[in-house]
Amino acid sequence: MLTAILGLTTVSMTACQPSQDTPNTPSETIASDIFAKDNIITVTNGVADWQLAHIDNFEDYVPSFQDRSREKRGWIQGTFLKGLADWGVRTDNDAYLAYLKNFAEEQGYRLEDRIYHADDHVVGQYYFILHDRYKDPAMIKPTQDVFDQILANPSDVSLDFGPDGTEEGYYKECLKRWCWADALFMGPPVWTKLTKITGDDKYLEFSDKEFWITTDYLFDEDAGLFLRDSRFFERREETGEKIYWSRGNGWVLSGLTDVIDDLPMDHPSRDRYIELYKTMSAKLIEVQAENGYWPVSLEAGHLYPVPESSGTAFFIAGLGWGVANGTLDADTYMPAIRKGWAALNDSVMDTGMMGWVQQVGYAPDKVSANETQFYGAGAFLLAGESMLDLHAAGHLK
Repeated sequence: MLTAILGLTTVSMTACQPSQDTPNTPSETIASDIFAKDNIITVTNGVADWQLAHIDNFEDYVPSFQDRSREKRGWIQGTFLKGLADWGVRTDNDAYLAYLKNFAEEQGYRLEDRIYHADDHVVGQYYFILHDRYKDPAMIKPTQDVFDQILANPSDVSLDFGPDGTEEGYYKECLKRWCWADALFMGPPVWTKLTKITGDDKYLEFSDKEFWITTDYLFDEDAGLFLRDSRFFERREETGEKIYWSRGNGWVLSGLTDVIDDLPMDHPSRDRYIELYKTMSAKLIEVQAENGYWPVSLEAGHLYPVPESSGTAFFIAGLGWGVANGTLDADTYMPAIRKGWAALNDSVMDTGMMGWVQQVGYAPDKVSANETQFYGAGAFLLAGESMLDLHAAGHLK
């Protein structure tokens, strides 16, 4: 078993195993011990260990996109590896970091093969975290080489999601730029971090420009939320609401925190990023369900009472980051964070598997208690990191 190889300790999970019934965790029933530091570490390590033990054996829990899920440099596993890297650094877990280093070395620290596609860039995030730890230039060079190619010949395709792609790997032409909300998690943090590492402003300049082009295109200022892509400009739920996909907005919020962390304090766009983050955060606490989860369709929760854990985990990660560092008001946001963390604990089975994860998609869809995905576990690790930061800041006692 992989946990034994890594020398990790398998722990008994305190979270309950989800059933097919919708869980109900109203705020007055939340057990205080889930907020204890040791229990945050225990449940989050358990999610990490289960996913590591199923890195190559997940078919029973992932009913679709199994071939894509096996890609070692793809976005699905890449999101988990990024979460594991952040969690490993936050808890100073040498076993996790050694695993990641070996995993990355096997891939030669390469990105996936599509030069322009943001999904193929996300693994750069954990490579760069490893670089911060080990200071090996080989950990950043392949990513830097690809980004230099992009800068030498930047794509200028439209962000319209309609036109079919003309090259293999881009089923829509616009995928050569950040034309879908998820891309704002996959790409910009890598570009921003590369400037921080190298001191070369050109990577951040490119990312900043493209980020705001995408945001101006997809962000609905009236709602305070992102549409997933241009197909959703006109699409509506059956009762007339605009469709704001939970995980799509989760990708954006979580990615924003990494971009802001790595921006120079005097960067001219810094206040704009923070204002976007605050606007989204204020909206999100309005649309959280009473059971602590966020619905898969943020403005139409009445149509989707089923829990969904991956979007919820990204939101807890993002909101916790802001309260812990003082960007958000604790009195306003901690009730939502506590309810959300309780819901996430409820989504974790006794084995450590995170359930209620919507499968690969681009819009609200069905969710099952017994289905998971790598990116769900990755988001949970990011949420666990934020909970430890809240603990350190004195917001969890």
